[in-house]
Amino acid sequence: MTQCGESGNNWAMLAGKWRTHTYQPFISGHKERCDEFRTVSGEPVGPIYGPYEDWEDKAVRDLGFPGEFPYTRGVYPSMYRGRLWTFRQIAGFSTAEETNQRYHYLLRQGQTGLSTDFDHPTLTGYDSTDPLALGEVGRLGVAIDTVRDMDDLMRGIDLSTISCSFTINHPACVLFPMFLAVAESRDVSWKSLRGTTQNDAIKEFYGQKTFALPPRASVRLALDLVEYAAKYVPKWNAINVSGYHTREAGATAVQEVAFTIGQGLAYAEGLQQRGIDLNIGLQNMSFFFGCHLDFFEEVAKFRAARRLWARLVKERFGITSPKALQMRFHTQTLGSTLARREPKNNIIRGTFQALAAILGGTQSLHISGYDEAYDIPSEDAMKMSIRTQQVLGMESGVANIVDPLGGAFAVEYLTDRIESEVRDYLRILEQMGDGSFLEGMFNAVESGFIEREISESAMAYQRKIDSGELPWVAENIFKPEEDESSDSGLEFFTFDESTEEKQKARLTEFLRNRDSSLVAQRLQLVREVAENGMNAIPAIFEAVKVGATEGEVMGLFRNIFGEYQDPAVY
Repeated sequence: MTQCGESGNNWAMLAGKWRTHTYQPFISGHKERCDEFRTVSGEPVGPIYGPYEDWEDKAVRDLGFPGEFPYTRGVYPSMYRGRLWTFRQIAGFSTAEETNQRYHYLLRQGQTGLSTDFDHPTLTGYDSTDPLALGEVGRLGVAIDTVRDMDDLMRGIDLSTISCSFTINHPACVLFPMFLAVAESRDVSWKSLRGTTQNDAIKEFYGQKTFALPPRASVRLALDLVEYAAKYVPKWNAINVSGYHTREAGATAVQEVAFTIGQGLAYAEGLQQRGIDLNIGLQNMSFFFGCHLDFFEEVAKFRAARRLWARLVKERFGITSPKALQMRFHTQTLGSTLARREPKNNIIRGTFQALAAILGGTQSLHISGYDEAYDIPSEDAMKMSIRTQQVLGMESGVANIVDPLGGAFAVEYLTDRIESEVRDYLRILEQMGDGSFLEGMFNAVESGFIEREISESAMAYQRKIDSGELPWVAENIFKPEEDESSDSGLEFFTFDESTEEKQKARLTEFLRNRDSSLVAQRLQLVREVAENGMNAIPAIFEAVKVGATEGEVMGLFRNIFGEYQDPAVY
């Protein structure tokens, strides 16, 4: 895109004159707020932008129309004019019963889809009674050890109509079969189940860091689940390729998109190696991004990611199915952008981050609670987040026009630049795998390349916060006086310290009453199929259905595949 002062067309010539005769003389006497403007990710930003030299050709080539390749303007022709995005506020704490109560509260407030956060032991494949789980049971998510926990989690929920999302990765191969067993016990057809298992094995090694198995073994099991769900649970998004945690770890917008698309291409290669037709296999792959504070950069990021994914899978794999080309994604406003001082300011931050996600074309949305800088969000914070989504969707008018920022010169310039810089990263990842993205991502993880890139960006961002170069209201500017109570009148979530003992007792009682001999037989079958390279999901399903715990299945896999040693870059 032509920026003012550059040559290339009549507008650029006029813009150059404006810069010389109007802009520069003005700012020489009216100093701007800083010497150089940059996005949150550090990209330079000019004062104005204008049309390309071949603007009409570019509009056809790169923008197109909503619901048509390359999907820059959205994956559906009518977008939110037909149906609003899914309001999917995440919930998960303490026991399955308590999280289930939060589910019902959120649904009463107008939430339209469920999303589940799991505690650290569950995320890493340990039962609540394991010594390594000490002090973490139910603390930052819900504890799920058995199929009975899963049944209690979904009590009173109509699984045939409510879309359910599970933020679980390496143990997704265990938790999803538990969910299927619950559906079967309630005579709910698997063909009617809608929702998502995150199941993104690769990003765990540099994003969230809750890995349970080595890279290659965890990817194999992730693809087992995708292959199985494609056959038996056709409406389920069996893998949700996640950039959110990578961004929370400190990645720039470009890095978030690059590593997320790299992961997606790696999984696509893995499915292709299994003989799966990607025109079908990619239809149930969804994505997950974070939304940072720089409004226009974030809008452009979503548009660039969607366009680049469509182009790359079409070029690389010859995809022809429109649904397989479409990048459908969930967005969560970033918890790392929330401040502890004056937490109600976070309502404002969440609102414009959500607006950026909506204008960027998200399919579902979570707004982080205004009190999440302190702890798990309170009911009031979650209600405020739902109300924010409802006001944006039903009162503001932003949902009435498809891609209202499409064609905005600044947004198109940022979209193009992000796409170009993401391609640079993808070339590096491809080279690291000698032409294979799957091997490239493995090598990038095992060498620490991605973690180094993210760590350097995170440190650069923190330096800008510490120096005040990036303003953070009430944190590094306009800080409240020492005697001011920034959280006055707010009631934060209070963790019940008895949760761990209750969950341990519950699990112990469950183990005492199950048929241990039958469980041992089913676990032996899981071992055999895993060692023989077969798809492990059918055997896992049969094991958890009779009472095998998550920790038992994941412990078996650790015994077979070993444990991963993090390169500890920083």
